[in-house]
Amino acid sequence: MGRLSLEESDHLKAMVYSTQDLIEILNQELKATLRGDRLLLSPDARVGVPIVTMALDQDQLGKVFACQDFTQQIHQYQRENHVSGIVWREISVGDRQLRLPEIHQQLIAIDSDKAILRAAKQNVLDFWHHITAGLNLWQLVDHQLSPLTFTELERASRLAEWAELDVGHGEFYLALCWGNPKECHYRWAAPKSGCDRLIAAAGQPQHLNIF
Repeated sequence: MGRLSLEESDHLKAMVYSTQDLIEILNQELKATLRGDRLLLSPDARVGVPIVTMALDQDQLGKVFACQDFTQQIHQYQRENHVSGIVWREISVGDRQLRLPEIHQQLIAIDSDKAILRAAKQNVLDFWHHITAGLNLWQLVDHQLSPLTFTELERASRLAEWAELDVGHGEFYLALCWGNPKECHYRWAAPKSGCDRLIAAAGQPQHLNIF
């Protein structure tokens, strides 16, 4: 259980699914797992620590590992068939619109995805500069804010491989990233992968959990 059925495997061999197809397949699998239709036998063997296993709900644990195994198979399918993990998102601020690429949270980035992220970097930065004109700039490091000069912003922008952008209530969030797109937001990936996290706001930013 928790693995591709023979019918699903035959379908995967017969055609190459698109990024959107894989997202839909993953969503359907998650729903099936939550219903209890996908269970991994002996999930305690996967944990390997008996005292921890005793404290966990075996049914829930089985669902987690079943979904994890299926997701890993989808990721392997991406690699073998060169299926992009990129989805496109639109942001509107006033009369300005931006369409930017990002890696879907359930998929991985294949090699060619980095080129797409890099190619969009300047458009993201131009949009950021336009919507944040006149606002104060801050950098978030270890959940602590420090003022950021425009010169420091420019330097960080040059060093980054790609840029990610989000919009809050009167606050604008920019991540200047490098390395592995699926690992750059985790501390353990530094310094090989990482992101400089910047915020623009009229006053001191309040909503730091966006990162």
